[in-house]
Amino acid sequence: MAILQLENGNTYRDTADIDRELAPLNIQLQRWPVLDSTNDDLELLALLPQEQLNESEKVLVLKSLDRYFQRLQQDGGYQSRDLLVLHPAMPDLDYLMTKFNQTHTHTHDEVRYVIAGEGVFGFVRPDGSQIELTVQAEEYINVPALTEHWFHLSASRSIKAVRYFIDTNGWSPAYTDTPIRFQSLTHPN
Repeated sequence: MAILQLENGNTYRDTADIDRELAPLNIQLQRWPVLDSTNDDLELLALLPQEQLNESEKVLVLKSLDRYFQRLQQDGGYQSRDLLVLHPAMPDLDYLMTKFNQTHTHTHDEVRYVIAGEGVFGFVRPDGSQIELTVQAEEYINVPALTEHWFHLSASRSIKAVRYFIDTNGWSPAYTDTPIRFQSLTHPN
């Protein structure tokens, strides 16, 4: 279940409270089960806790979650997807994270479906205040284009997330240089 932290230290875990706080940013946060009532995929369940996945295992995971991709294709024109697998043993993890743990925007929506682990999205709200949202397994998030945000891993430093793209060119970060005031709370240096 998602956790939202405000700059003043208030923390919300209730969906209604989180939705209310995210509303000024038009961020969509939904719960998407990995397995549905018609899908008892034991292979998928076996892959989720693995720290690393090879390319064929990633393809299997994505195929198992086709129902969500098909929905996004129909409703939003999404054209491609991939599976992001980050874990503490990755030799270049810290370098990779430097691309995302600064304030930035994208020209297209940033759409993620976390299937294992968790990550933290930070946002600059229209009034200039900042919030951080921990997104956990089975949660889908859509961050609208041009929303000023940042991303970092939680203490587990592990996440598996499907990334959905209308066009991968619109996903490149445009850095804004807005200071992140959460530094002392949850944002790693």
